[in-house]
Amino acid sequence: MGFAGQVLRSFAVVAAFISCSCGTARFYSQAVRGQVDMLHRSEPLASVASDPRTSGELRRRLALVTELREFAGTELRLPVRKQFGGYADLGRPFAVVNVYAAPEFSVEAKSWWYPFIGRAKYRGYFDAKLARQKAADLRREGLDVYLGGVRAYSTLGWFADPVLNTFVRDEPAALAETLFHELTHARVYIGGDSDFNEAFATANAQEGVRRWLRAKGDTAALARYEQGLRRDERLLALLDRTRAALKQLYERKETMSVEEMRREKLLALDRARRQYAAMKQRGEADSVRDGWFGKQLNNARLASIATYHDFVPGFARMLRDCGGDLERFYESVAAMKSLEEAERRQRLLGSQP
Repeated sequence: MGFAGQVLRSFAVVAAFISCSCGTARFYSQAVRGQVDMLHRSEPLASVASDPRTSGELRRRLALVTELREFAGTELRLPVRKQFGGYADLGRPFAVVNVYAAPEFSVEAKSWWYPFIGRAKYRGYFDAKLARQKAADLRREGLDVYLGGVRAYSTLGWFADPVLNTFVRDEPAALAETLFHELTHARVYIGGDSDFNEAFATANAQEGVRRWLRAKGDTAALARYEQGLRRDERLLALLDRTRAALKQLYERKETMSVEEMRREKLLALDRARRQYAAMKQRGEADSVRDGWFGKQLNNARLASIATYHDFVPGFARMLRDCGGDLERFYESVAAMKSLEEAERRQRLLGSQP
């Protein structure tokens, strides 16, 4: 399909998306402009690589993308098709900015309903200024808010999503994980269940990186990757304990004053920051995850992290139960579409090793 046809299809889909999910003209226009601009900037990988103005480093990265796309299609059984066959430089560090929100005394994230995908626990903006304005509106409503820049973008196979300047220069294993994660969404996606979708994509992408590095025989890179995952697991455990402590605190809100609740909440968040600092001093963490424990650490931030990680062990167990056979694994995951969200959650949490 040529660019004009893509624009028309883009306009129709995004128009429906916005008209149902938000009535403001600003949100409508920024979404249409953002999607169309991304398609307009996209050029075939081969064209960018052959352009004499393209740097050697970018050429090498695009060659790596081509290698990863082939591996994803042949070895990981992911639907590559038109995905990531182009490159777009957006001229900014993030593709979109997501707004997450949660009540002041709850660790459950606020969600929004969207056409095609159902409910999701974030509001995405191509326009960072509008994202900040939305965040300010939510704060005025008394909600905890977290603004997160998103470097990779997926339309779940609706459009030919390009490789972006926002992530193409990542370390190879990180780049591979990003591509495999986004391609996994196009393999199995359950509308309205953000936690399920993101954790499945995370687990499958991590397995994909392991298989790719093993296929290359790069044992050193694989060891570094596994070490990074173990480091993150320790930090995620700390955040999970913090979330659990806050949940217990919020269950007592009928017996405590608002001032007491806020004081105890701040103490719990400060305790997490101190424990993170101690882990860094012991060499158990580095500065890569400082953003997890920064000024935006609150209910919304904890909920956003949980969305991507809570069910990962459950999916890893499912893959092991399938003997590492990815087709069987995907079929088992897809079969969970027929379950209620609560049953999916129980099965995944109950299958943790």
